[in-house]
Amino acid sequence: MTGKRIVIVGNGMVGHYYVEKLVALPQQFDITVIGAEPRPAYDRVHLSEVFSGKKPEDLALTSREHYQQLGVSAHFGDEVISINREAKTITTSTGRNFNYDKLILATGSYPYVPPIPGAEQPACLVYRTIDDLGRIRAESKNAKSAAVVGGGLLGLECANALQNLGLQTHVVEFANGLMNQQLDLRGSQLLRRLIEELDVRVHTGKATRRIAAGDDSRLKMEFADNSALETDLIVFSAGIRPNDNLAKSANLEIGERGGIVIDYHCRTSDSSIYAIGECALFGNKIYGLVAPGYRMADAALSQLTEEKVAFQGADMSTKLKLLGVDVGSIGDAKGNAENCCSFEYANEKTKIYKRINVSADGKQLLGAVLVGDCSDYDNLMQYYSNGLELPEQAETLILPSSSGAVTLNASALPLTATICSCHNVTKAQIVDLIDSGAVSLAAVKTETAASTGCGGCAALLKSVVDAELSMRGVEVNNHICEHFKFSRQELFHICKIESIQSFYVLLRKHGQGRGCDICKPTVASILASLWNDYVLEDKHVGLQDTNDTFLANMQKNGTYSVVPRIPGGEITPAKLGVIADVGKQFDLYTKITGGQRIDLFGARLNQLPEIWKILVDAGFETGHAYGKALRTVKSCVGNSWCRYGVQDSVSMAIFIENRYKGLRSPHKIKSAVSGCTRECAEAQSKDFGIIATERGWNLFVGGNGGMRPRHADLFATDLDDETLIKYIDRYLIFYIRTAARLQRTSVWLDNLEGGLDYLREVVIDDRLGIAAELEQQMQSLVGTYQCEWKTTINDAEKLKRFRQFVNSDADDTQILFVRERGQPRPANAEERKLMELTP
Repeated sequence: MTGKRIVIVGNGMVGHYYVEKLVALPQQFDITVIGAEPRPAYDRVHLSEVFSGKKPEDLALTSREHYQQLGVSAHFGDEVISINREAKTITTSTGRNFNYDKLILATGSYPYVPPIPGAEQPACLVYRTIDDLGRIRAESKNAKSAAVVGGGLLGLECANALQNLGLQTHVVEFANGLMNQQLDLRGSQLLRRLIEELDVRVHTGKATRRIAAGDDSRLKMEFADNSALETDLIVFSAGIRPNDNLAKSANLEIGERGGIVIDYHCRTSDSSIYAIGECALFGNKIYGLVAPGYRMADAALSQLTEEKVAFQGADMSTKLKLLGVDVGSIGDAKGNAENCCSFEYANEKTKIYKRINVSADGKQLLGAVLVGDCSDYDNLMQYYSNGLELPEQAETLILPSSSGAVTLNASALPLTATICSCHNVTKAQIVDLIDSGAVSLAAVKTETAASTGCGGCAALLKSVVDAELSMRGVEVNNHICEHFKFSRQELFHICKIESIQSFYVLLRKHGQGRGCDICKPTVASILASLWNDYVLEDKHVGLQDTNDTFLANMQKNGTYSVVPRIPGGEITPAKLGVIADVGKQFDLYTKITGGQRIDLFGARLNQLPEIWKILVDAGFETGHAYGKALRTVKSCVGNSWCRYGVQDSVSMAIFIENRYKGLRSPHKIKSAVSGCTRECAEAQSKDFGIIATERGWNLFVGGNGGMRPRHADLFATDLDDETLIKYIDRYLIFYIRTAARLQRTSVWLDNLEGGLDYLREVVIDDRLGIAAELEQQMQSLVGTYQCEWKTTINDAEKLKRFRQFVNSDADDTQILFVRERGQPRPANAEERKLMELTP
């Protein structure tokens, strides 16, 4: 590759973002990335999730192979130790030299450890990298308790990680309140109360004087007020300091308290060297969030293009969930501005506190604090960031919706409004995309990456896209087809409330026309999810697609597959023998699938009842491979056999598959249970997956493989058996009730307003008050399960449909096979032609 030599030192989130944007430019560059850590860039924002089920590789943002494909020369585990500014070269710890035309310093920051005597002991650690997590995990094996020094964002995130390790966790903070930089006194007090209710003990106003050996624990923290705290492990997470030693040794300008001084183009005191992210000092300020680092990267990158971008500082507003508690902070959260006026809303019962600070004339929002409920954050953020004039009764912005709260309309936002702060996507960019032909939310997300960062802007993004499409005459509705002016969700509720159990009754009362291949299977699925009728009942005839009609998947040559259920992948030798005998008797192609079951291919329509009679008599049931229903629940061997297993994953998988078998839903559902975090069952790629922990089960939701893979999200941790099943019951029925037609759980969750947090509120917190109803509906479906093939083979009338020809019992001579690897397969076109010519 030819062009300017660009060297990026540091491969954290900001450094990686710069590389991704650089390779997308039309110019050609010779790009080199050098990272001090032994692994490529990963997501530090979700670091604590490694202690709740995720693997370190799940946090990866890139790979060596990906960089190679991009033409980027990448080197990891080799720290840059010097810069020769005159020669424009850098030298690494292994003695390698690299030349540059432009040098980008993205060296990030390091955790601050206060100068406390005793802080150098082995059980005193820091929380910053994946390697740090490894050391914390190793030390925690011999610990019962842990203390985090630092009650800010990083400290509380660290406390969450330690609690996930099963340790009694303490938070020790020098200031008088938690998140002292982001919250006012009342907000901090409520946050403390909510966190302490989660069994995290908080100690504020504590200055650690010395760390000594403990009497009953490994360590003792001695405070300046003569009190003490004994603990087995101490983790420092008391803020960050810029990693500026490399720049300092090269005589670049450094701030008085550290940080590489940059201008609004992110240039350092050397015009060939730029600094971005947490190592950079702009306006005497270090920006410790990812989004400002991305904006710095954009500004530095623009110096290589004709369209220059200036970095002029960044808003440090933030919305996050700390130990399960919603916390939001916007602008001047404490109301320090002169003559500002504040409005507060507090609800002791629901444990919610909200405050907005407005200008003296009441027209501008200056800042806000939200604790316990961040549902108003996006609305408030748009007023703040765009300088929009507040409504006359500004306090309605934080009052409950029943009190006349004002919600900002998407059409009222200016074109300059930032919709996604993670990826700096403005309303103007979205408008331009729609004008260029993007006519769906998915298309906008693909082009801009909006809402793929923290996901907090998902609802606002959808609102803007829908509003812009409507303004252009593009109909934005969720009707399933021309016969029903309702969404699938609305049809579900109509059928439930009115107890409608027939498509034709629904069509007569709420539809028009005769129905189609879209609405008929959709309604059939809804009715099955509600009433669990036998799918081949006369009143459902003509609604099903081919697969459901014949209780088998049609293959390319007109034959069908036979898929018996094998719960949890466990099968006896005797049952294996039955499947083998069926395969031999009917000469079926036999294949073990990724779902841990056995598929038999090549059965003719008229053979299906005979095959299933043999299987049902041997104790098999239908595997529902033909239906939009639960398919499989994979499992590893768990603690019954594996020396790493911590729970009985096989028994749990069998129980779950037997509980939810036959459950009809908007799309197919797959699950898996892993007996430990080694994750052999691949539970994190399923619609719902379970991973064993020492204290129970972690539940993941919304994953899938296929054409567009999605990693499942961690939903709840360390659940006992009863709670696990209760949450799955609620999750599945809520999905069945609210998803669109043919919508997988992954897409449903991505489009669910409020996303994962809202789903937790519905399923765990019972925010909608429907938890008992969801459980009752699931129990009704479980209690009315029937094996559809068992019912069918005992009904002579239903068996009549399983004939190749209506007026003949003969086989279809047009179905031709050839032999391959000792098994039959469908003949291709050339083979068929040759066979037809052969007497």
